[in-house]
This record gives sequence, C-alpha cells and structure tokens, in this order.
Amino acid sequence: MGGSALTKAELSRLVALEKKEVDGELRLSEVNRLATLRAKLDEQRQKEQHCPFRTDSPHPTCTKPGGVCSLQLVSDQMGQIQPVAGDKGLVRALCPYRFHQDNTVFRHIGERLLADPNPRQMGEVGFLKSTGNLDSDPGADVGYIDMILASPRAQPYLPLRWTPVEMQAVYFSGKEMGIEFRHINETQGALSMPQEARRPDYRSSGPKRLMPELQIKVPTLRRWGKKMAVVVDIPFFKSMGEMRTVEEVSNADIVWFLVDFPRTQHGALRELVVVEELYTTLEAAIEGLTGGVPVSLDEFEQRIEGKIA
Repeated sequence: MGGSALTKAELSRLVALEKKEVDGELRLSEVNRLATLRAKLDEQRQKEQHCPFRTDSPHPTCTKPGGVCSLQLVSDQMGQIQPVAGDKGLVRALCPYRFHQDNTVFRHIGERLLADPNPRQMGEVGFLKSTGNLDSDPGADVGYIDMILASPRAQPYLPLRWTPVEMQAVYFSGKEMGIEFRHINETQGALSMPQEARRPDYRSSGPKRLMPELQIKVPTLRRWGKKMAVVVDIPFFKSMGEMRTVEEVSNADIVWFLVDFPRTQHGALRELVVVEELYTTLEAAIEGLTGGVPVSLDEFEQRIEGKIA
C-alpha cells in the first residue's frame, strides 16, 4: 500500500501500447512489452488500493498507506459517535488527490479562469531552470508547477490559455495510522473512537509548505499575466489568519477555490463541491498564511531573559 509498482514512464508506455493494440498496430516486440507491463500492473493492483478520486492516471492507485484521505473530528456522546457541530466538524482533506473527485473543481476553475469547462489537465511542468550548481547542470529543471489546466489553441495564431493550480491538503500530527487499522481488524470493524489522538497540522501545511510555493511561483506568474488557482477545503482556509480580499479577479494574484465534502445520502461517497471563490494579492495571502503578528521587542527580550534564568 502506497508507492507504485509501475513508474510514471511505464504507465505512459502502457497506455500508449494499449492504444496501439486497439488500433491493430502492435509489433511483436511491443506485444511482449505490453504483456510485461500488464503483469506489473496486476502485481500493483494486488498490493495497492485503487484510488476512487484521482483523475491524473488511467490506472490510479492510492499513495497513502491504508488509504486515509481525510479526517473528521467526532465525539462520543453517551455511546453515540458523531461529528462535532459547526465548522470544526467539517471533513479535512489529507491528500491532494481528494480534490480530484469527478474533475469537479478543475471544471469550475476552467470555466472561471479559462472560459472552458473541460480544460486539459497536465502535471509537473518545469518552471525553474538551474543556473548550475553542485548537484544540477545548467538548464536542468529544478522546480515544477504541479498542475496546469489548459485549453488547446483553436487557431495556431491565438494565444495559449492556461492557468496553474496548487492544491494543498493538511498534514496531521500524531501516531501512525496503523494503530487504528490494527484496532479495526481486532474489533472486526466495530465503530469506535480512535485509539490515539491526532490533530491537523496547519502550521506545517500552510506557512511551511503552501506559502513558499506561492512566494516562489506567483511573482513570475504575475509578470506573465497569470493567476494562481489555489484549492483548499474550508477548514484549511479558516485555520489561516485574516486575509484581505479584493473585489475583482483582475486585481488579484491568487484565486482561492474553497471546497467541502458533504454527504448527499447515507452510506454514499461524499461529494466534492466548490462553495466559495475568493481573490487576494500575494502579499495578503502571505499575511493570512503567517497567521500571526510579531510580539513587541520588549516582550521578546523578556522571553529571552526568562530562558536565560
């Protein structure tokens, strides 16, 4: 569980060979190669879990041990286990692939920023080139934009329409989830409270992960006249500090797409819905992601003296 028996290159080759097989264009050597790749795919499927959300691969598998893609805060009220009331009881996405569900958010972004409800989805497009250093040659890709949505040119002379997308789920702190899986096996799946306490770690996910990505990418995108689309769930956005918004997308550097995962019917898979769209500058986003204000110099020096003592 987690990882992959097939590399990305092998998956791409498998898809290409399967298309050639359908078209009746396979050579003998390719027949053997296709059989080898299919055998590896079968091995992968036996060892790994299928991901019901990913839309970036024809053979999507889960990348997290155990398949935990979200958490929800619940309480035990006299033997009744249920989500806590209010925003704290909303589902928190732990895996960015959770945002892929049915391409809903990508269609929404495409319609809003590209005027195209069915944009093409591409991953890991080289964005930064090395100037040459100890570990990389000049010109080698050293930074990527994880996802690009684009509309093909209707005519060769027309400009390419595209937008970068950053998706940020939350990390969690606490003991490994294997403890819970073992407990589920021991109790034969009986509903119970978690054996260990865990909490979402928004400081690691926001200021330490998302903010540097925006600081590196958005200035160049701004010079290019492009908006950065950022997808987060409602609890993630509300975990940040106050963020000044602007009224018009033309005045923004970043377009935030906030999503939620309501359950439409009992026992059914939760659906992803886009519930809000907000516009900010890069500077306002940094203020919000920082989520705090500096203490005074006097207070800071008092804290230093307290540690000296």
